[in-house]
Amino acid sequence: MTSFFAFIVVLGVLVFFHELGHFLVARLCGVGVEVFSLGFGPRLIGRTVGRTDYRISGIPLGGFVKMVGEEPDADIPEADIPVSFTHKPVHKRMLIVAAGPLFNFLLTLIIFFGLFRVSGVFVSQALVGDVKKDSPAYVAGLQKDDRIVAIDGTAVETWDDMAEIISGCGGRELAVSVQRDGAVRVRRIVPEAIESTNIFGEKISRYVIGITSSSERSHRRLNTVQALGESFRQTYEITRLTVVSIGKMVQGRISVKENLGGPIVIAQMSGQMAERGTADLIFWIALLSVSLGILNLFPIPVLDGGHLLFFFIEAVSGHPVNTRVRELAQQAGFFVLLLLMIFVFYNDISRIFASS
Repeated sequence: MTSFFAFIVVLGVLVFFHELGHFLVARLCGVGVEVFSLGFGPRLIGRTVGRTDYRISGIPLGGFVKMVGEEPDADIPEADIPVSFTHKPVHKRMLIVAAGPLFNFLLTLIIFFGLFRVSGVFVSQALVGDVKKDSPAYVAGLQKDDRIVAIDGTAVETWDDMAEIISGCGGRELAVSVQRDGAVRVRRIVPEAIESTNIFGEKISRYVIGITSSSERSHRRLNTVQALGESFRQTYEITRLTVVSIGKMVQGRISVKENLGGPIVIAQMSGQMAERGTADLIFWIALLSVSLGILNLFPIPVLDGGHLLFFFIEAVSGHPVNTRVRELAQQAGFFVLLLLMIFVFYNDISRIFASS
C-alpha cells in the first residue's frame, strides 16, 4: 500500500510540473487553455476558472493541457483565433512544447537546491585508509592516515578530487604532497594501470596508486550561491549519465533488461524511498524528473520531442508538415510507445518473478 500511495505522489508531482510548464508558457504566449488535467480519462473533480477547467481525472498515469486551436485542422471560431495555439508563430509553439520537459529539469534543480541549501553536502576526505602492499603508494612510503593535500601543485580537498587527477594522469609521474604529523612532504609516485569496471559494468583501464579511502567524511554547509552551483552540477551530471546510459542500451553495450524499468519498478522504488524518509523520496523525484524530461525530448511523434521536430521542419521550410504525413508519423509514434510500454511491463513482471 505504501508503494501505491508513494507512486501516486511521485507521479503526481512529476506530471504536475511537466504540465505546469506547458500551461504557464502557453499563457505567457497568449494561448488560451481549455483543460489542465492531472490524469487521463473521466473527470473526477475540478473547478473551472475563466475558460480553463482544472481537473483531476480517473487514470493517474499522466496528464495533459488542452489548448485552444491545438489541432491544426480544427474549426476555430473567429473570436478564438488571437488565442489559438496553431495561429501563433512557430517559435512560440516551440517554446510552449519545450516548456514541459524543461520544467522537469527545473524541478530537479529546485529539489537539489533545497536539499543542498538545508543539508549541505558530505564529502570524503583525501585521507588514506589503507595502503596496498607493493603498490606505487607503498613503494613511495605512504601510510595509513596520511592526508593528500596536493598533486602536481593542484590543491586536493576531497577524495574525489584526488581520484580524478590520478585516473586522468595517463601514467606519468606525479608529485604527491602528503601531510603527516603536521608536516608536508612530497612523494614522487608513478600510478599503475589496472582493469576495472565503470558504473555501467563495462571493463575499463584506469590508473591507481594503491590506496583506499578512510571512512572519515566531513559535512560542508553551502551558502545560496554554492547550493545553486552544486544543484546545476548535479543536474547536469545526472542528465549526462542518463543520456549516456540510453545510448549504451541502444548500442547493446549494457543490458536493457537490467537497466530499463517501468511503472511497477518505479512504484516499488517509490515505496522503498518513502519508507527510508522524506528526503530520500524527494531525491528520487528529482532523479525521475530528469528521466521524464529526457524521455519527452525524444523525437518520437506524440511526444514533445516529436512535436518539436515538426515545428523545426516548419521553421526551416517555411510551411507546416503535411497533415497526412503528420498523422502517419503520430500513428507510428504511438505504436512505438505502445511496444515500449508492453516491454517495460514485461520487464517489470519478469523481475518480480525472478526475485520471488
